[in-house]
Amino acid sequence: MVVRGARGYGPATMRKPAEMTAPFGARDVPAAEKAGLVRGVFGSVARRYDLMNDLMSGGVHRLWKAALIDRLRPHAGTHVLDVAGGTGDVAFRVADAAPGARVTVVDLSREMVGVGRDRAIDRGLGDGGIDVDWLVGDAEALPLKDRTVDAYTIAFGLRNVTHIERALGEARRVLRPGGHFLCLEFSHVAVPMLGALYDRYSDAILPRLGQIVARDRDAYVYLVESIRRFPPQETLRAMVADAGLARADVQNLSGGIAAIHSAWRL
Repeated sequence: MVVRGARGYGPATMRKPAEMTAPFGARDVPAAEKAGLVRGVFGSVARRYDLMNDLMSGGVHRLWKAALIDRLRPHAGTHVLDVAGGTGDVAFRVADAAPGARVTVVDLSREMVGVGRDRAIDRGLGDGGIDVDWLVGDAEALPLKDRTVDAYTIAFGLRNVTHIERALGEARRVLRPGGHFLCLEFSHVAVPMLGALYDRYSDAILPRLGQIVARDRDAYVYLVESIRRFPPQETLRAMVADAGLARADVQNLSGGIAAIHSAWRL
């Protein structure tokens, strides 16, 4: 296993000028500051992040991630890039599904990467298991060369990037032709009655859980607010297609509380 810092290979000179502001929860912040704020959120909750996922979703996030792996269908020799995957939850599922696969995990938070690396050591990965690289890096400037991975996954991370379109462009850049893009993300509830109940739960319970368990209420207020400002399913599907990824489709999970977006680099 390898842990390295960020080192971008993307052609910075080809990028558009940054927008002046970016959404951070319910407020707009200078775009140049968002990545640092996101690092602060996840650095604060890293050690309790996986426990909070279980408590917040009643364990349902495990079913959503199982559905992601079912769509991925990894096998021995597959090289999967898992972005925003610091604690290793998706990487370990790839290991279970496909011994002999390789996973590169990239996360903006050094603390999250540290948790994932420690969990991998505890599981014995890298010693007869899958080959795992742990990188600290930005989804908008991935530390990988062009056309080097067979699949790109990002679970509950796309809404935290500063510029979604740049992250999608980077996904296309690093995928080999025929490579699979998969994004699992909180989305917009498609069932009205469920939506009302979900909003009440999000407002009343999630910040309280964050305060008690993760000792950071503000991080989970941000979570709720960032979900509400994230593009709805059809808007994000169009953005995926605009990034040059083909056959973009979306699968709602739990009535649209979460969704899997799938596309291909052709």
